[in-house]
Amino acid sequence: EAIGLYNLGQSCCLNSLLQVFLMNIRFTGILRRITVPSSPAQRRNNVPYQTLRLLEKMQCGKSKAVSPTELACCLAEHRVQLFVQHDAAQLFLTLWNLLKKQMKKPELVEELSDLYAICIQEHLTCQKCSFEIKNNSTMLTLPLPVLDANSHRLDTLKDCLQYFFCPEELTGQNMCCCQQCGRKTPFLQSMKLVHLPQTLTLHLKRFCFERSSRTYKLSHHLSFPQELDFNEILTENQSQADDSEKASWQYELFAVVAHSGSTSCGHYCAYIRSLTECKWYCFNDSEVCQVSWDDVKCTYGHSGLYWRETAYLLIYMKKSPQ
Repeated sequence: EAIGLYNLGQSCCLNSLLQVFLMNIRFTGILRRITVPSSPAQRRNNVPYQTLRLLEKMQCGKSKAVSPTELACCLAEHRVQLFVQHDAAQLFLTLWNLLKKQMKKPELVEELSDLYAICIQEHLTCQKCSFEIKNNSTMLTLPLPVLDANSHRLDTLKDCLQYFFCPEELTGQNMCCCQQCGRKTPFLQSMKLVHLPQTLTLHLKRFCFERSSRTYKLSHHLSFPQELDFNEILTENQSQADDSEKASWQYELFAVVAHSGSTSCGHYCAYIRSLTECKWYCFNDSEVCQVSWDDVKCTYGHSGLYWRETAYLLIYMKKSPQ
């Protein structure tokens, strides 16, 4: 049964992310196999253990919601601030790094990486001599711009993905120093997809920074599908993967972490599809209710209604082979 989490004071972001982690049965399968720290002091400060304790409280309790106090205090010991507004993408990375760092079994660390880590290959090609640099990088979320280079709105998730993998010319002040030419030259920068994980997290970059240091929210309408096939989105030149890897690039939407309000005064909640019931639920701190796909689509956004819920993190899960 879906159980809520009490708000400890501006902890809606933490609550939403914890629900996304704990509703993922593949994640909880890893969590249940951790090594329990031996001393009480070690248990108090161990994020995986306190997360497991919270999961057990949620599954054993008969109330509609439980308090994540012990886990929050544990996170505070690791310099995660409490009673402040967090950015969901940054806090997601912080939580994941703490979980990974404190899991003692190497096989569990590897499984956690396999579950969430994305591999991208960056290509830099000199436009004068064709000298090429390749770098592989691993990331937890795919950061997708919602505006193009001319500040035009991208209207669908497919547009955002195609724009992210579209080659970009680095000219003028953005030119790179070419080792072969011995001077700064124009380069072509491109991203190629190498590996996608079981649980894929997409970050819609809706918070924009101006030169005046003011942050504002891009709340325009941007649709996303329930099913996502990367083979239909990317061209051959935009991937660096073999056929067996590409065969598994079909996904179903698992969760949406949505933000409402402005950058200075906002609130997070999570829409999550139960993997056991295949029903959508809205987790709004202590309140949990069943919702429809039409309710989830309300997080597409609306230009004139920035205070309404707008999707910020999209979590997709690989389709299980039939």
